[in-house]
Amino acid sequence: MKKLVILGAGTAGTMVANKLSHMLDLNEWKITIVDQDETHYYQPGFLFIPFGIYGPNDVIKPKRDFIPAGVEMVMSEIELIEPDKNQVKLVKDGRVLPYDFLIVATGTTPRPDETPGLHNGEWRKSIHDFYTFEGANALAKHLRTWDGGRLVVNIVDLPYKCPVAPLEFIFLADWYFHKMGIRHKVDLTLATPLPGAFTKPRAAKLLGNILEEKNIKVVPDFLIERVEPDKNVIVSYEEEEVPYDLLVTVPLNMGADVIGRSGLGDDLNYVPVDKGNFLSTKHDNIFALGDAANLPTSKAGSVAHFAAEVFVENFMRYIDGLEMNHEFDGHANCYIESGFGKGILIDFNYDVEPLPGKFPLPGIGPFSLLQESEMNHWGKMMFRWIYWNVLLKGKEMPITAQMSMAGKWA
Repeated sequence: MKKLVILGAGTAGTMVANKLSHMLDLNEWKITIVDQDETHYYQPGFLFIPFGIYGPNDVIKPKRDFIPAGVEMVMSEIELIEPDKNQVKLVKDGRVLPYDFLIVATGTTPRPDETPGLHNGEWRKSIHDFYTFEGANALAKHLRTWDGGRLVVNIVDLPYKCPVAPLEFIFLADWYFHKMGIRHKVDLTLATPLPGAFTKPRAAKLLGNILEEKNIKVVPDFLIERVEPDKNVIVSYEEEEVPYDLLVTVPLNMGADVIGRSGLGDDLNYVPVDKGNFLSTKHDNIFALGDAANLPTSKAGSVAHFAAEVFVENFMRYIDGLEMNHEFDGHANCYIESGFGKGILIDFNYDVEPLPGKFPLPGIGPFSLLQESEMNHWGKMMFRWIYWNVLLKGKEMPITAQMSMAGKWA
């Protein structure tokens, strides 16, 4: 019997487990998925928790609810991946899992400890994050009694999960403080290592204009070197200082430590892969998906979804000794919550930046591209139901994995 081991039961790992459980003959294949956490988090929902739009129970479900019948789920930390022996060592009971094929979907994690002065005595006091369940809930509690001042959102470095989330946070902060009647008492600043509001020029221009209209200051090309919590300032490598009363950080993101320990990753513990088919550049029976891969595209749920679609088609050919003839184009599709019940939709890939136009979606759309609309806001809000009930379970979505130019104004 052939053995397929999937490391990580997050978005990418769970989708692939569901899809392959229907496509592989389980009389000939044993599929095992490994994770150390029983809880599945709807991570896009963390954004809404600080502002009281979602509560904690809106973003959590048991991981086991989404693992298909016939797939073994093992709850354990991973001690080591040994590619030369085709096996994975687990912490729990010292168990060893041999594999014929390995899928690494161990994700990425915020690492505030990597920035001097960030993870200190002021952590979750005057310094907060919202990229973790605990951080989002702590920030929600803090904002309920915060009476204003200088709120700075700082992105430490690229890459990080969901590149639009810091923008969404500051847009929602603008809305929230208006709703609370204290917007006039709050200075909002985005300090980013990017030259503008976003990585893609057209989107950066639109989003930059919206930030300006909302009286949100942008400090571009800001590469943070340290935090000085006693002075309430963040300091760049050029010694530029940005003062804050409340710092909301997007810490450095890194892949799982086990990737580094096992010699499978780059400097940030992401697995180098072919950007078109996700096969490891070093091992011909290891693939990496989702945030664990060093793809030159967004670390976002939509990318994991589209990549999984392409991967499954390729994998079924690969195990039969056929050429992988599907190339992932880096497709990403993101709703950007812009506040006051509106949102923006962007759709892009490795080669095509976000373009204006309409995004066709049978039965629901079309949605406006690169333009604020109420419809885009509701698209963002209804996605939580789609995530739990369709996406994670590996069901078909009415969106092609490869980006389409239909409706776009080139």
